[in-house]
Amino acid sequence: MHVTELWNYPVKSMIGSRVPEADFTELGMLGDRTWALRDVAGGYLANTRQTPGIMQFAATPLPTGHVAISLPDGRSLTSADADANEVLSEALGREVRLERLPAATDLDAFRRKPDPTVTDPMAHLREIFAREADEPLPDFTKFGPSVMEYESPPGTFYDCFPLMIMSTSALRSMAAALPDSVVDVRRFRPTFVVDTGDAPGHPEFDWTGQRFAIGSAVVEVINDCPRCASLTKQINAHIPQDRAILRHVVKDLGQAVGMYANVVQPGTITQGDDLVPC
Repeated sequence: MHVTELWNYPVKSMIGSRVPEADFTELGMLGDRTWALRDVAGGYLANTRQTPGIMQFAATPLPTGHVAISLPDGRSLTSADADANEVLSEALGREVRLERLPAATDLDAFRRKPDPTVTDPMAHLREIFAREADEPLPDFTKFGPSVMEYESPPGTFYDCFPLMIMSTSALRSMAAALPDSVVDVRRFRPTFVVDTGDAPGHPEFDWTGQRFAIGSAVVEVINDCPRCASLTKQINAHIPQDRAILRHVVKDLGQAVGMYANVVQPGTITQGDDLVPC
């Protein structure tokens, strides 16, 4: 097995781009999710449910530490532009503010704030995860210990864990199961994709608890990644909105695609690096 794709997402919930090589610390890939949009009225980090259309925006890193953002209508801007917040707010139809990742020691910046609009927590969770009435909610213990207290783990803009790993087998299997859907890797937002050859199904589901040396880094697989509404969203005209993908994931894949993982030894991972059990 080897790494066939590495993905960097400079702005949370926006589409990223492939990179040939990346450095990793215990907090994840350097340069990954170093920016996020905050909903000004709600105070929360913008996401695909509360900020429709955000996955139609794409971000790339700049050498200055800022990011360039491409809008669905063809316009572009950078995080250094004086009118960046105004342009993004107008494009998304709600007031948002582009924020740089705070220091890990600033715990209040990451602490989850009560949402006064939520009157029915179970209905709220069903909306977040786009579960139908007869579908179960995911096992919330799989999201890690910080998810209740913090909007994202301190020092990161990740939802739960710094890495998400997928296999080429998983993408191939979903495409075969969903011939009328566009099963594109961008829907699933992996950190890296592992070439698993001719292995059938989703072989990564068997990696829970395993450690792999990859390049000079070592990662530990935690558990599978329960999926929410984000993978159903439109990305562009060629990758349209599609709820059938999530129905397949919930019904046939135990609600999960890919695996969450942590970095246990910082290092550099390069496209083509082997996964060596350790």
